[in-house]
Amino acid sequence: MFLSDCRREFYEVIVSQRVLLLVASDVDALCACKILQALFQCDHVQYTLVPVSGWQELETAFLEHKDQFKYFVLINCGANVDLLEILQPEEDTFFFVCDSHRPINVVNVYNETQIKLLVKQDDDLDVPAYDDIFRDEEDEEEDSENESDGSEPSEKRRRFEEDVIERTMKRRQKREWEARRQEILFDYEQYEYHGTSSAMVMFDLAWIMSKDLNDMLWWAIVGLTDQWIQDKITQMKYVTDIGILQRHVSRHNHRNEDEENSLSIDCMRIAFEYDLRLALYQHWSLYESLCNTSYTSASLKLWSVQGQKRLQEFLADMGLPLKQVKQKFNSMDISLKENLREMIEESANKFGMKDLRVQTFSIHFGYKNKFLASDIVYATASLMENIEKEGPETDNFIKALDSLSRGNLDKLHQGLDLAKKQLRAIQQTGTPDVKLFSKPVSLCLLSKYLLKSFVCSTKNKRCKLLPLVMAAPMDVEQGTVIMMGIPPETESSDKKNFFGRAFEKAAESTNSRTLHNHFDMSIIELKTEDRSKFLDALISLLS
Repeated sequence: MFLSDCRREFYEVIVSQRVLLLVASDVDALCACKILQALFQCDHVQYTLVPVSGWQELETAFLEHKDQFKYFVLINCGANVDLLEILQPEEDTFFFVCDSHRPINVVNVYNETQIKLLVKQDDDLDVPAYDDIFRDEEDEEEDSENESDGSEPSEKRRRFEEDVIERTMKRRQKREWEARRQEILFDYEQYEYHGTSSAMVMFDLAWIMSKDLNDMLWWAIVGLTDQWIQDKITQMKYVTDIGILQRHVSRHNHRNEDEENSLSIDCMRIAFEYDLRLALYQHWSLYESLCNTSYTSASLKLWSVQGQKRLQEFLADMGLPLKQVKQKFNSMDISLKENLREMIEESANKFGMKDLRVQTFSIHFGYKNKFLASDIVYATASLMENIEKEGPETDNFIKALDSLSRGNLDKLHQGLDLAKKQLRAIQQTGTPDVKLFSKPVSLCLLSKYLLKSFVCSTKNKRCKLLPLVMAAPMDVEQGTVIMMGIPPETESSDKKNFFGRAFEKAAESTNSRTLHNHFDMSIIELKTEDRSKFLDALISLLS
């Protein structure tokens, strides 16, 4: 069931309990987790945190802890499947689910006792009506029992015939209702998409309780930016949510006109700004950033000789010397940096890159620490999917979680270095480090870049409307691949993904050995030798 008052129905219920936090491995979930941890710290709530990267880990974690805990909080996992069927919990177990995955499973929506959904009420959820999906099983045999022995044979026969007609009608109605139910559910569950960021939902809770801090606001911003960078939400939704957060930023970062006493060194300040859609450019050289940002690389077609020429022309048009562009951004001449954004924007428009400017937020603390929200997203995601060190997955999760705290700058800088490697690997022509793309976020960034590049380089209008299916080796020893479906790259795209259902149907019809273990339904694991028959079935399904 949806909670209408998160403070009363969620927070005040768990504040006196021991709670198990089950958190998915994505940046938005980490940010929501940080906000909730900060609230728990305020109120001395006892909790245990368990990272879960897929359904198998979620089930295992539940089985291991179900005897010690009665209250479970699930962040960015659990909303889009029937939780009670998967976990088979006792009746005194309660699940609070804060998840941006849509559509939400109807059983979760209409379960009044054990499943509590923390969802922003103004998200258009389009949940089917209860009566269209559930019906109480009437006892259809009751009528057949009420034949009395004392009546005439003709009377008996008449009543029997009426009975038969009535029962036939009931059966037909039930069949029609079943068919309609299937249709309604198919329409509702056909597409996968994302609602409001979980970090924003958690920040709303903190704000309602007057416990919202600037740090929590920053985490909400990073959670939203993660959705935008991974292309999970529409531009319209992003701009709307930025507007909501901007009001909170003005409230928290209000400063006097007298600049002298505005900030002490250890204070943090968040600012709204129009900045450039260039990955990590303030921690890299401008040249590297232009080459390794998917948007600019695809628009200029940098994989070709012609594209490299266009890049040189682009830099010449801005009047920026190559020596300046290729050195670290921090070391560039201050005179050039002052008008840099305007110069880049003006030239970008001439070269057909109309969307290079983006609304975002930056954070300042200490003498020289300034980061954009997107910097943090790239760094945190790279730490979480780091493949350089052997060890348990939870180590990466904890590192990524720590990097979101201001006190852990060394971890954040390590994340920025890893992010640069990842972005270079995406742009690399030739043989990439395949292992890097066995992780969902990296594979997603690569897939979106390839699709964007294809759309930019093809003249065929029909090809621009095609989706992309991408597979990368996952575990060579076990012979598995990770496969992901990306919907077509169009201006008006509603970011709804139809591959979850399509993957299920293709696997069913070919008996392919697949594992639907990811919280995103459009990502599956598949046996390598089943790949070709699976793709054949998928093509015939979609064509």
